[in-house]
Amino acid sequence: MRLLLVEDDTMIGEAVLDLLRAEHYAVDWVKDGEMADTALRTESYDLVLLDLGLPRRDGLDVLRTLRARKDRVPVLIATARDSLEQRVAGLDAGADDYVLKPYDLPELLARIRALLRRAAGRAEPVYEHKGVSINPATREVMVGDEPVVLSAREWAVLEPLLARPGMVLSRTQLEDKLYGWKDEINSNAVEVYIHGLRKKLGAALIQNVRGVGYMVPKQ
Repeated sequence: MRLLLVEDDTMIGEAVLDLLRAEHYAVDWVKDGEMADTALRTESYDLVLLDLGLPRRDGLDVLRTLRARKDRVPVLIATARDSLEQRVAGLDAGADDYVLKPYDLPELLARIRALLRRAAGRAEPVYEHKGVSINPATREVMVGDEPVVLSAREWAVLEPLLARPGMVLSRTQLEDKLYGWKDEINSNAVEVYIHGLRKKLGAALIQNVRGVGYMVPKQ
């Protein structure tokens, strides 16, 4: 999953960036509202972690502009603005959830997972399909009763496919789940990870859709 971190405080930003990357998210980090708006107009994200008190352009304005474009990406506001009126303003502007600084990092991760589940149209914490189950909270993968060990990038390919059976994701869309701005993209990386997943989880789990991409079939 690819996340956009919008945070102008360098110390907080570095801590959150390290946390998210340790959880195998691909993360882009911007430090002001104008850069955030540009990133959201030009890139595709699974979730935005948005500070409100930003240089150049306020976070609420970035959020309102995002929703005016009918962009439904989940937005988690993380800010030190702790008044009730400000929290209500953020939610009414289109935020999906709110967490106050200084925040508890495990809680932050749990809220991110919850928003990603909701965006996928799921409520259950464990995804199960055709005998394969994954737990985003623990990164555990099971085939039947047997645990399977995946690499971080195999997980990054599998999770969005298994979260939405029947949805086709192109190679470019899957690359977006794997890499942030500063990462070097291997031209055949997706194919390599798909091959590894098929060996570990069964050849029939992930199907090619010729000329389009990959999917986990519904049936």
